[in-house]
Amino acid sequence: MKEFAHTLKTVAVRLLLSGLALPLAAPTAGAQQPAPTACPTQAQPVSTEQAQAWQRDARDRGFLWRIVRDGHVSYLYGTVHVARPQWMLPGPRLVQALDASDMIALELDVLDVDIQRRLAAGMVADPAERLPDALAERLRAQVRAACLPQEAMARLAPALQLVTLETLAARWDGLDPAYAIDGFLAGYARLHGKSVNSLESPELQLALLKGDPRTAQQELEHGLEQLERGRVRPMLLRISKVWEQGRDRELARYERWCDCADTDADRAQLKRLLDDRNPALAERIDALHMAGQRVFAAVGALHMVGLLGLPVLMAQRGYAVTRVQLGP
Repeated sequence: MKEFAHTLKTVAVRLLLSGLALPLAAPTAGAQQPAPTACPTQAQPVSTEQAQAWQRDARDRGFLWRIVRDGHVSYLYGTVHVARPQWMLPGPRLVQALDASDMIALELDVLDVDIQRRLAAGMVADPAERLPDALAERLRAQVRAACLPQEAMARLAPALQLVTLETLAARWDGLDPAYAIDGFLAGYARLHGKSVNSLESPELQLALLKGDPRTAQQELEHGLEQLERGRVRPMLLRISKVWEQGRDRELARYERWCDCADTDADRAQLKRLLDDRNPALAERIDALHMAGQRVFAAVGALHMVGLLGLPVLMAQRGYAVTRVQLGP
């Protein structure tokens, strides 16, 4: 128990000190705040007492598959990128899978200093990208409502300001990217002497998030409308609950309830962010496994869904794929 308590506390501190894992969630000193608006509680480092209490009740969450080829075992694990702090601690089945693995493979290793540097450089706004005044004011209004520092946010590209606002929308409900499962696993690997591999590059992820420059303003307007109408926060709450309870059938119907696939543009964006990335993710996981590594590959749970999800793609590559039931 003491080992897990130390792991959780140390990883949480590292994540909270990382500008990537907690993007602009803590306003800088002297930043102007919107006067009457209640602000969410800031994410805090986990105490030893909290970690020990959570360890006593630790249970498995999320979605796990065992994949076997050429005589050795790897794993696919579907994660969430915003979570509650107590969710970071793995239950017995996840601990077993982690202990049996040589390497943890993530979309990006958020604790890698070089990756943090490249992300920070790529997030800076292009001075030539100017928004119409009315659209710029709508964006600033959402930054104020989220209790984020205007000056720091203004240094980001508008599309990445929107992503930050969307990611932080459920902080009022206790869900925070500071406690992302992927980030915890990056620290867990280091503390247990396992290697960490990034399956994608920072440049790829930034390009995906920024989208097509020709439609950037329309996508920004649509995203702001979703925030203004209060649609983002309920969606984050629902998908986090689906993940926490392992409700795979509901996850598979994501496009029916996410309020994010209603138009051709929405569906094209989802395809770009999910299905189009999966073949390359599968290829990279396969290469690591076939090089003799026992891989624990942890990526967003939506990459596991459908005929182009990673479990199906790995089966097509000759793996025996078995769902590992988590939870009670």
